[in-house]
Amino acid sequence: MSNTAKRTNESKMENPSWEDLLAQCIDFMGDGQFYDKLVELLQSLASFDNSVVFAYNNREKPTCLADTFSQQNRAVFVDEYLKGPYLLDPFYKACSRQIKSGLYRLTDIAPDRFLQSEYYRSYYVHTDMAEELCYIFYLPAGSAVVISLMRSELSSRFSAREFRLLAKVTPVITSMAKRHWQSMAGNDSSESINLEQHKDHSLIEEAVSDHFGQRITPREIQVVAQVLEGHSSEAIATSLGISSGTVRIHRRNIYAKLQVSSQEELFSNFFKKMSTVHD
Repeated sequence: MSNTAKRTNESKMENPSWEDLLAQCIDFMGDGQFYDKLVELLQSLASFDNSVVFAYNNREKPTCLADTFSQQNRAVFVDEYLKGPYLLDPFYKACSRQIKSGLYRLTDIAPDRFLQSEYYRSYYVHTDMAEELCYIFYLPAGSAVVISLMRSELSSRFSAREFRLLAKVTPVITSMAKRHWQSMAGNDSSESINLEQHKDHSLIEEAVSDHFGQRITPREIQVVAQVLEGHSSEAIATSLGISSGTVRIHRRNIYAKLQVSSQEELFSNFFKKMSTVHD
């Protein structure tokens, strides 16, 4: 055997092919090592700095099924997130609408003023993410599962080519993940989460009502919820079937009733109350 051929064979052994990594994922479905193998498989297509998997249920706090965070990063991405910010996460909102299974960029589903929202400025920027892609799929019982692939600000954004590669394998990734976590839920009923749809109002509206409902009207509750999510006055007006001028009047009245002077203060007050509930 030539030296070139020998080096090629050694490289293959050190760097398993995508097919080999896929086979390992299949072998470990239903096992605790599955997620490590899945991350390795996805990393062979596009590098990323961290990954986390959440199962969402409109009636309960999300469940973190797996993650690759250090202890310090987990405090921000999981512990702090579960205290309340998840309610304003565009991916969480997309799952509550039962968006079609697939791979999405955050920009595909975020509200029109997401970058100006207090959720973005007060929570999301502290995660130091440059970009986030998520696989979304649903378990038979109704749970929505999101596999998030994250790049830090020190990394570049996912290229169009990387996104195409990751999107191309969506059916394979979601099929394996669905079977794995369905199996794990069967072994541990605590992971079995039902996603129930709210026909008349969203969970964020319920939370706003719980905290501020005695001081503001039902319509103002709807406005507060959408302001917190990052929707513009124009988008809120379209959603509620009212004029943008009426939305601005509602916002002035809300600020007066809640004794706040800005969206930042509104966000801060809301999540202080949320944190008190979850602590």
